[in-house]
Amino acid sequence: MTTNGSVGRSAGSVALFVTCVADLVAPEVAVATVAVLRAGGCSVSCPAGQTCCGQPAWNAGFVEDAARVARTSLDALETAPAEHIVVPAGSCATMIRLYWPDLFEKAGDPAAAARARTVGDRVREFTELAADLDLDGLGPIEPSVVAYHRSCHMERELGVCDQPVDLLDAVPGCERLDWAADDRCCGFGGTFSVKLPEVSVAMADDKLDSLPVGVTEIVGADTSCLLQLQARADARGVPVRVRHVAEILAESIRAGTGG
Repeated sequence: MTTNGSVGRSAGSVALFVTCVADLVAPEVAVATVAVLRAGGCSVSCPAGQTCCGQPAWNAGFVEDAARVARTSLDALETAPAEHIVVPAGSCATMIRLYWPDLFEKAGDPAAAARARTVGDRVREFTELAADLDLDGLGPIEPSVVAYHRSCHMERELGVCDQPVDLLDAVPGCERLDWAADDRCCGFGGTFSVKLPEVSVAMADDKLDSLPVGVTEIVGADTSCLLQLQARADARGVPVRVRHVAEILAESIRAGTGG
């Protein structure tokens, strides 16, 4: 990270794994991700045939079903002619990079497990790569007071901790307040929120109750967490909105380029 509003260096070709949540619920996150990557000098493709990473079925214990879904995405990503595979969600990046080999081994497909290890070596969570890009001339966004949510998979599984915060702090007009509970789980946990909804809701509410005074936005890098927090904020009338880090950066890039 530099101190003049630019971040890192340029990276080459990127294949985008969109994720189910972005594709079906928050396409603006995928659009913003592409905009940021291109602004940083990347050529971006979106491999046809990708579907889900298989995490919901894997977490629920349905190994064969998870492998069947993941195998389709493995086929799509493996043949993508790109240096990096970028995933704008820590949970999905974790599934592909860390758990696909285990998934395929347990499904009795060692060949797919070996292929998954090779693919995993190319996987980067979005902010992990964005922090290495030249994002010159970031412009001022609409003044916003934000709190950053540290999603569980990114922090505890991938070890991606500082990059999202550094990116936010480089954006003019984005005032980030320290949040004592920033690394506390939002309560979503995929199938956890379905199996134990009362606990899930209580965890989200506890997280919202800890927000620093004056925060207008919760910003994160995993859309599933953000959807959980937005749903509870809306249900309780908490005047806060959520946005992905990619959306903040894309707005700043537009402001800096007059686009």
